[in-house]
Amino acid sequence: MELKRVVVTGLGTLNPIGNNINEYWNNLEQGVSGAEMITSFDTAKFKTKFACQVKNFDALQHFDRKELRKYDLYCQYAMVSAHEAFLDSGLDLEKIDHDAAGVIWASGIGGIQTFMEEMRGYFAGDGTPRFSPFFIPKMIADIASGHISIRYGFRGPNYSTVSACASSTHALIDALNLIRLGQATIMLTGGSEASVNEAGMGGFNAMQAISTNNDEYKTASRPFDVTRDGFVMGEGAGALILEEYEHAKARGAKIYAELAGGGMTADAHHFTAPHPEGLGAKNVMINTLKNANLKLEDVDYINVHGTATPLGDIAEIKAITSVFGEHAYKLSVSSTKSMTGHLLGATGAIEAIAAIFAINKGIVPPTINHANPDPEIDPKVDLTLNKAKKREVNVALSNTFGFGGHNSSVVFKKFSE
Repeated sequence: MELKRVVVTGLGTLNPIGNNINEYWNNLEQGVSGAEMITSFDTAKFKTKFACQVKNFDALQHFDRKELRKYDLYCQYAMVSAHEAFLDSGLDLEKIDHDAAGVIWASGIGGIQTFMEEMRGYFAGDGTPRFSPFFIPKMIADIASGHISIRYGFRGPNYSTVSACASSTHALIDALNLIRLGQATIMLTGGSEASVNEAGMGGFNAMQAISTNNDEYKTASRPFDVTRDGFVMGEGAGALILEEYEHAKARGAKIYAELAGGGMTADAHHFTAPHPEGLGAKNVMINTLKNANLKLEDVDYINVHGTATPLGDIAEIKAITSVFGEHAYKLSVSSTKSMTGHLLGATGAIEAIAAIFAINKGIVPPTINHANPDPEIDPKVDLTLNKAKKREVNVALSNTFGFGGHNSSVVFKKFSE
């Protein structure tokens, strides 16, 4: 069967360097760091005392107090970014087929704040189980998808994808395929995460996965730098409206880009460490371009997973040079996690938006905080260090890899009739 074309018609975000799309895109171009010292809880006994947090977010500007009782913070972020994307798309709820509109929303962890608060209350008590009736529905990772569909009356496909840091890219791919196959016309998709709390920071500290560079917290997220010591925790959300092209055309929608394809693989190697030669990463990039019917030399920009972990950065660049050969030295690469930190299950969504930014603005966002080259990383690869770069971007690839060996990538291309 002939697959339908899928385009992006709406964008929304709430993340450490932007509370909306315009603010996010401006700060991507300017190379702004979202890192700050944590003030939401006492970090005195924690190894890491900083993170990339959402700033100046007042939930009461978006929800009333009664409504807020139902939403964990990760769900609040989801609802706010989804609404921006919906408004941005210009969709008219009175004119769409609600049975052909769906939601796939991702979170790697879900309502960890709610779980922690409920357990804290239980253990502080006398052992009597006094839990909120909202405890379970606030905590589960699929509830944001449900709440979004309820808000807009979208009765089509509705579920959540969970694959650690690859989660929201998997959500994008599933949404893409549903529209391609004619099972939906409109999909609101993306991901959210809110894990900057005692449980999140303590757990990743125990794994030695996050940076402990408290003295230089503003520049601690430093992908590809030889002094990198782990990722910086981030939080927030990203949302995209995907739409079947003919439907978007018929209503005169603005189109940001075409989502041309996606790929999914597994490392089948280790539950947290990447394959040392980037085997899964190689395969997922190859599969993504094949799925999109694109050639290696078509790619202009790769928004890499680039978390600033000692092993991960090396493996990903090895994978790129292996897959692209000489073309690896002609394309641009950058890690926007140097600015936003790592949003875990939401990272694929906000980085897809960064890839779309590169296509729309003709600007490759930078990898900031880089001062000391790593001799194990090929110096001929253009890592777009410290400053944004102007170049025409017709095709942009976005990579995301998650604990468990999950790999997912999507590729966007400049829209043309």
